[in-house]
Amino acid sequence: MGRWTALAEIDARLLAKVSKMIGSVGQQGLQSLGTTRKTYREEICQRLKPNPCSCKRSLFEVCLRGYMKNTTKHPDESGPQTVTSFIRTHNGKETIRIGFTQQRISPHAGLSAFASFLHWHRMKDLLGKVLPQRTSPNATPSEDMALGFMTGIIAGAKKLTQVAHLRADPLLPQLLGIEAIGSQSAYSRYFQCFKSAPANSQCFGRLWRWSLERLRARKDGYTLDVDSTQLLHEDGHQKEGVATGHTVRGQKRAYHPLLGILAEAKVVAGFWLRPGNTRCDTNVVGFLQELLARLPQWLHLKLVRADSGFCYEPLLALLESRRLPYIVVARLYEPVRSLIRQTTQWQPTEIPGTEVAEALHQEWGWSHPRRVVLLRHSRPDAGGRLLVECPGYTYQALVTSLPPEVGALEVWRRYNGRAGSENVIRELDECFALPQLSLKKFYATEAALSLAVLTYNLCTLFQSHVGWMDRVTTATLRFLVFTTGGVISRTGGYTTIRLAVQEQAHKQWWARLLEKLACPFPNCNAVEKLQANLFA
Repeated sequence: MGRWTALAEIDARLLAKVSKMIGSVGQQGLQSLGTTRKTYREEICQRLKPNPCSCKRSLFEVCLRGYMKNTTKHPDESGPQTVTSFIRTHNGKETIRIGFTQQRISPHAGLSAFASFLHWHRMKDLLGKVLPQRTSPNATPSEDMALGFMTGIIAGAKKLTQVAHLRADPLLPQLLGIEAIGSQSAYSRYFQCFKSAPANSQCFGRLWRWSLERLRARKDGYTLDVDSTQLLHEDGHQKEGVATGHTVRGQKRAYHPLLGILAEAKVVAGFWLRPGNTRCDTNVVGFLQELLARLPQWLHLKLVRADSGFCYEPLLALLESRRLPYIVVARLYEPVRSLIRQTTQWQPTEIPGTEVAEALHQEWGWSHPRRVVLLRHSRPDAGGRLLVECPGYTYQALVTSLPPEVGALEVWRRYNGRAGSENVIRELDECFALPQLSLKKFYATEAALSLAVLTYNLCTLFQSHVGWMDRVTTATLRFLVFTTGGVISRTGGYTTIRLAVQEQAHKQWWARLLEKLACPFPNCNAVEKLQANLFA
């Protein structure tokens, strides 16, 4: 090997390293050097001959060391971090450069806590049993589609396009244990599998039952609030069920769903979607019968509450036949107004400006007289309705089956607890996209909304699971926990997530939360509730 003019005479191992080195330079690198592959190879060959009189490294040694350095990865390296270009901006004090990276980063790494909760309850297996399965062999499984949709809702998505945007997140499919999050068209096709009311009731009835089975028995029982709301869709002229009806904003195109809420647990026990032109009491008897049938035996109802839209003889008769105490707001029609005008024995109460009275009264269409509690308020902020024939007061009337031992003022106070369920409906509208979700087919829309309401239940049960006695809103939970960023890497053969948490106390809080969720057995080790200024 005294001559270095032919590349074929170089040692085979050295030849392989030269070839890899030239390949690592690439075509763009050769162009930047102003040479060709053949010329570059010949230049390396000429410089390979050692010079004993020089202490300088040969070009081959320099290139080879650079190649070995660039191709050797750290065992905990998460991915390339090369920034190719920068955009300059100024914050008033200094220049900031903005660029791009290929490193695997997720803004939703905090959802690892919620995903651990779902795995703890084996939610994927449950959804696989109750949801209709897709027939195409290449279709994404129904449970994967549902989990991706529910995670999108909990992350703040309001429409199917926003749920599909999470496909770019490199972490969520791994967290959920699913193939991938579906596209907008995939979700539109998936929800078309729900085609009838009996199929939806059978499917989601089991999911409502599952939510109720996660609740503990209460010695004094639970209070069931029956309510309805309007989901406005003024531009949904070609969507089934979007019809013109009476809303708080006048005659608008909307849906008019029914909800049953357990007030103490803040859990939705039932959900039915109805067209926007239906009355409040339409199908309420069938809805309540189905809801009562799915209640676990250990969940005792101590009271049923409803507003004036449900003051309906068949509903009252059903509750009386089941021996369920109720408080329902009476409709201020002429018979009740006449009763108010004729009442002269108003009793003052401990609340300034509030007086009460009660009587046995039989309304039009009632089968028998019922106890009616009357209230009048001289305070303008007390609620109620103004009556032209009785100026100076606002009036309320409550129909109840509670015994006379429960005083009139106590009846009113028990009904006022219904305001908590109104907050649940407001949270469903603001945080779970109920007013925004709408598909072409009616029962497809009902399925999407039911999954969104189920996501609310899961968020409530998540807080109960970690031991939070005072519930926080989903917006707060999303801001403080779920939107925590993280870096994804591969360490020791395991997928590793490093949360972007700075303070040591905050890291310890996350450790306690994840340890609580990772424990395979229920325990009483509660995690303190996270607050915005807890680690400030």
